Amino acid sequence: MHDLISSPLFFIMISLMAFEIACYINKKIKLAILNPLLVSIILLIAFLKCFNISTTEYNTGGQFITLLLAPATVVLAVPLYKKIRLFKENALPIFLGISLGTVGGITSVILLCNLFGISKQLSLSMIPKSITTPIGMEVSKQIGGIPSITVAAIIITGITGAVIGPTIFKIFRINDRVARGISLGCSSHAVGTSKAIELGEVEGAMSSLAIGITGLITVIIAPILAKIFHSLL
Repeated sequence: MHDLISSPLFFIMISLMAFEIACYINKKIKLAILNPLLVSIILLIAFLKCFNISTTEYNTGGQFITLLLAPATVVLAVPLYKKIRLFKENALPIFLGISLGTVGGITSVILLCNLFGISKQLSLSMIPKSITTPIGMEVSKQIGGIPSITVAAIIITGITGAVIGPTIFKIFRINDRVARGISLGCSSHAVGTSKAIELGEVEGAMSSLAIGITGLITVIIAPILAKIFHSLL
């Protein structure tokens, strides 16, 4: 049994099984809060706690899944390529929307963390919360944050956006498909994009675009805003 648990393949299979179970639960119960990513995380934590398995042991297999994050993000360019014509027609409002959304998101994090008295390091860790995990971890290291906290913030942000995004669209009557896709990708990265793809092909394509541009803008402006943050505190 010990040999089985110490095998990286075992933890890869457990992770895949947890996600498949989570997808099944989501399809059967059909509640937005039961996002497959959230449910699979809960299942994995319960499994590790139940069998007293450390995260270090789990990561012998989990690290291989992490390696697939970057190529999986790149694949999101495929739906964008299919809608490249639509992007060209709306290039200016798309870039302005993403830029303002990114700056607004980072600024709001800094202000709210300051308001609630959260420590500098934790605040810096949450600045890259709206970008995809591989980029977010590197930005967190660069500005002095804690990458593990950043990953948790990214996951929570993505799930929250995917869950409440469609409801917000209905409340505020946001029917423009480009705007819906851009807002999900800009605020909720890949998890939001998975929801955007469910909403439609245009939403998925625009959300995919927003992930890349949001990540690029964050890499450029996060260190600048972090320095301003340091000087104010």
